[in-house]
Amino acid sequence: MTSDNDRRRGLLARLRGRPVARSRGRRRLGAAVRLIAALTLAGGAYTVFAPGVQAQENPPLTGAAAEGKALFDVSCVTCHGRNAQGVEGRGPSLVGVGAASVEFQVGTGRMPMARQEAQAMRKPPVFTDEQVRQLGQYVQELGGGPEVPQGDLREGADLATGGELFRINCSQCHAFGGGGGALSSGKYAPSLKPASDRQIYAAMLSGPQNMPVFGDNQITPEQKADIIAYIQETLKHDQDQGGFNLGRYGPSTEGIAIFLVGIVALVFASLWIAGKS
Repeated sequence: MTSDNDRRRGLLARLRGRPVARSRGRRRLGAAVRLIAALTLAGGAYTVFAPGVQAQENPPLTGAAAEGKALFDVSCVTCHGRNAQGVEGRGPSLVGVGAASVEFQVGTGRMPMARQEAQAMRKPPVFTDEQVRQLGQYVQELGGGPEVPQGDLREGADLATGGELFRINCSQCHAFGGGGGALSSGKYAPSLKPASDRQIYAAMLSGPQNMPVFGDNQITPEQKADIIAYIQETLKHDQDQGGFNLGRYGPSTEGIAIFLVGIVALVFASLWIAGKS
């Protein structure tokens, strides 16, 4: 009797457990179906809308930028890579540097470089002004960045204010006369004499080499105009009323000259006194 009862109880337990197992299996199957359907819908939505988003993020290049890209692919891609992303050990990324950096580096002949050096030297430019503008437009549309404004960059400038700003912000490296000077690690601040208005403005916006960036928050466009006017109208004209300018490098050369002249004068004076005694 006991064994029959046990069999009946086991049979009833199995019969009662089947609906539970079936309901759990159905729930799992339903969840899997819903997950697959959701993934399918998400993939379809991405396929439909992703091309439109990409088209908005990467608009077609203008005519000047397209010409600039053609020049870039021939002359710049080796060091700066496809889409100006940069190549490690050769050249930095140009995304975000803006047209101002291109106008300074390429317009002054510093780029393209013949070889890696401590500092790119100024030399006759490889590209024409129009080609420089096209390269700058391509880099500008590629990643944005600072641009040199059009028009007269000295309009409404104040020479006195420009001189004060130059002595505060620029003379430490470029010297009081704008002749440039040596820096550390084989680098130097170049002379400002061959620089044009746009090149000076571009240098302040982009901060090439060791030069800091002087954005519009640090030096306003009006103050930039004052500095440019002071450099072009005062420093580039010989106004040394006192005589020989000693290269216009500031107090260092003046101190050396005074020391040497003074020592020579003292030696001759000592010899003259000794000869008379």
